[in-house]
Amino acid sequence: MVRDGLYYALAFTAAGAIVGYFTNPWLGLPLLLVGIFCAWFFRDPERMIPAGPVAVSPADGKVVAVVQDAPGVTRVSIFLNIFDVHVNRAPISGIVTGVEYQKGLFLPANLADASSRNEQNKVTIHGEETRVVFKQIAGLIARRIVFTKKEGDYVSAGERIGMIKFGSRVDVVFGPEWQLEVKEGMRVMAGSSVLARRPGVSETLKVRFAPVEEPVLCTT
Repeated sequence: MVRDGLYYALAFTAAGAIVGYFTNPWLGLPLLLVGIFCAWFFRDPERMIPAGPVAVSPADGKVVAVVQDAPGVTRVSIFLNIFDVHVNRAPISGIVTGVEYQKGLFLPANLADASSRNEQNKVTIHGEETRVVFKQIAGLIARRIVFTKKEGDYVSAGERIGMIKFGSRVDVVFGPEWQLEVKEGMRVMAGSSVLARRPGVSETLKVRFAPVEEPVLCTT
């Protein structure tokens, strides 16, 4: 569990116990349930990180857009609902060369306009002969973006780098050297699902993910 989740869970559980003790146990029950939900929401499962010249998903969720923003530049947008794991991971190994925080709106994260108009954190990672940009984008409910790295830090593909609290969106921008492995409607998992691959570069492991039905609840 993410440490913040422990704080939320303990706070709501304690509040529920106090309210229930001094008033009525049923009045404290909603707070206890919120505490249990927070403990579950802030879960942080281990993931198997694929090797080779691949870019992994920085977030759990559903691919809602695969768009060519410019010649040779493709954006993959992933929507995280409230049931998804919200811990973010680095898409590739490399040096963090840019971290830009942009204030903005809090439109529903599944809308296309959220990519440009919502509050967001834009991160650039330079790897070996490549560069990948990804954005942590706030949503209607999500109002806090956490990024634990800084410019100059080295990150490994699949390494934990932060989270977006509650429903949100992550965009990943690829250059022409990348071959996409996902399409709209697919569900992906942070750190383990391959979003794109660099053809022609030697690799030690190939991993492919086929589209699956979106479950009612995202399991870990």
